[in-house]
Amino acid sequence: MMFGKIIRKVLVVLIIIAPVVSYSGCKKQDKCGCGNDIKRTLEDAPANVFFNESGTNITFTLATDPYSSFIFCNPSEMFPKLQDYKSGDRLLISGQAFWECNYVYQQSNYSYGSSMYQVFVVQVTDVYLDLYGK
Repeated sequence: MMFGKIIRKVLVVLIIIAPVVSYSGCKKQDKCGCGNDIKRTLEDAPANVFFNESGTNITFTLATDPYSSFIFCNPSEMFPKLQDYKSGDRLLISGQAFWECNYVYQQSNYSYGSSMYQVFVVQVTDVYLDLYGK
């Protein structure tokens, strides 16, 4: 009889403590914007690069991922490297890609990590013409 009461008390304590111990917390949402949680690393990725005449807006699409859009985080720093090329030229891009914040906010009701169309901002470290490619 005494042993049964002890078992019941232990079970009650376990029922109360088990959810607290097993709770792993909220899933951390990736931070968006330049310099936050890296989503992709690009290394000499072939891309069609588009820019305006002043170089304030530079975007690209990857040859291997035509459904995603990429925006330069540092257009003023990289624009001098693009002045010898035409908008739309195929160039090689290196840098780190992050979620673009407006895209994340608009997709907050959906699973933005699994949709085909995604938007990233990229801290570009290098952009140049592939002399041996297309």
